[in-house]
Amino acid sequence: MNRNVIITCALTGAGDTVGKNPHVPVTPEQIAAAAVEAAQAGATVVHCHVRDPKTGKGSRDTALYREVMERIRDSGVDIIVNLTAGMGGDLEIGPGENPTRFGDATDLVGPLARLVHVEALLPDICTLDCGTLNFGDGDLIYVSTPAALRTGAKRITELGVKAELEIFDTGHLWFAKQMLAEGLLENPLFQLCLGIPWGAPADTTTMKAMVDNLPPGATWAGFGIGRMQMPMAAQAVLLGGHVRVGLEDNLWLDKGVPASNGTLVERVRQLLGNMGAKAMTPAEGRAAMGLKARG
Repeated sequence: MNRNVIITCALTGAGDTVGKNPHVPVTPEQIAAAAVEAAQAGATVVHCHVRDPKTGKGSRDTALYREVMERIRDSGVDIIVNLTAGMGGDLEIGPGENPTRFGDATDLVGPLARLVHVEALLPDICTLDCGTLNFGDGDLIYVSTPAALRTGAKRITELGVKAELEIFDTGHLWFAKQMLAEGLLENPLFQLCLGIPWGAPADTTTMKAMVDNLPPGATWAGFGIGRMQMPMAAQAVLLGGHVRVGLEDNLWLDKGVPASNGTLVERVRQLLGNMGAKAMTPAEGRAAMGLKARG
């Protein structure tokens, strides 16, 4: 069991959640305020997407990321910032017998284009989604090929940003270890992402199998989506890992009670306390993850 736990709060994501919970942040001002709320509730790290302020849909606009980071910095609240680099991997296959008539949800760019904001802003951490995945029941695929991943991993390492490897299925973990063996990554973090249709399910057996296949000494966290958020947080701690909560993954605190990022952090901190564990401060988290100092 891990008794000193890094809590990551994933603030907003890019999914179709705007309007389903009044606390889902959309504008840079709202996302930064959510980061401050999570930090004050006891989060160690905030994981940030940005959204188009007019439509609420996920965005890759560097200016929006810059505004979020500046607002967090100017708040005076200490928090580790983790920026997604997963945007730009969406491919909506065309309907029926017209698979190459790609749908409106398609947003597919190369591996370096997915890192433009990371190169410009140099956050503490950025994500690297380690494989292709059928995403939900329709025709949407998240695309991340081995060649693209090698290019992205190499560039993240060159930038001196800590990579957090997002693992949505067992084959993703296999390839993440291959990139390590090839020397493309330096001491990355691992995030086990469970419960997303149709990736790895959010259950004890699957998390345990993935943990058993992590590289020796790896720093890792795990999460489940929806109602499995808190059970998988407890499971991760019992298996020696860290946790992630937040509105990207779950909109509800209790049945019929909308969550906020702050209340989800408070809930998981209470869970940790009941288990005899405690949350790490950002300073403790930086030391544990070996993060480089930022200006």
